[in-house]
Amino acid sequence: MLLLSAAVAAAQTPRLKNIFACNGDQGSTVDQRISGCTALIDSGEEKKEAVAVAYNNRGNAYIAKGQYDLAIKDFDQALKLTPDSGKAFNNRAVAYKRTGDYDRALEDLDQSIKLNPMSAGTFENRARIFEIKGEHARAAQDYDEVIRLSPAVETAWNGRCWNRAIIGQLDDALVDCNEAVRLEPNDAAALNSRAFAYLKKGEWDLAIEDYTSALRLDGKLASALYGRGFAKLRKGDTNGANADIVAAKAIAANIADDFASYGVK
Repeated sequence: MLLLSAAVAAAQTPRLKNIFACNGDQGSTVDQRISGCTALIDSGEEKKEAVAVAYNNRGNAYIAKGQYDLAIKDFDQALKLTPDSGKAFNNRAVAYKRTGDYDRALEDLDQSIKLNPMSAGTFENRARIFEIKGEHARAAQDYDEVIRLSPAVETAWNGRCWNRAIIGQLDDALVDCNEAVRLEPNDAAALNSRAFAYLKKGEWDLAIEDYTSALRLDGKLASALYGRGFAKLRKGDTNGANADIVAAKAIAANIADDFASYGVK
């Protein structure tokens, strides 16, 4: 009983409270995480490695608050203290991505992968930036690595399906999307991606079926509405097509341009 009491008492010391808060333990709020990390950073009593972790954790908390400039400054400090931290490079890349600075994000992700080539999450982060930049073949290659490292990650199968479909690897894309749907049958994004692969293959009925399933799960999915409208148009259902396409454009005004860039015109 004395040992238990001592442990409970120790857990109440200010330093340990700050550690728990900074690490996001015990249901800490974002502001409590920031406060705990700040106390550890400012104490002058922590070792260099611990201070670097506190900067990294506080940077993640700032990302959660949408304060990306503050997050980047904290990751800068973490990397000054521990320049071989793959996590800090990855996390700073996430902040750069949120600000739209994709080139800097890619530089950090490249460095993170050099330091930690076994991080599936880092490869997935880089794949998503390649998608945004329209470099779909490179995105698919990074999803290869995610799947190799973590084959149960449904989003990686879906991501590779989507990018393969865009570059015209349609049969391989369908294999990937089938696996994504198997892993998560109620993922609207996976059904939407598979529908897109069917659309590019000209299999209108299968595309409409999957788009309809996706829309049951997410009725505001503009790409599913537009894709279904496009397939209906190819089948001669002009009224149904127009209704879907108008609804899609109301959600995403540039959706037709997006599809045209994917090779669907």
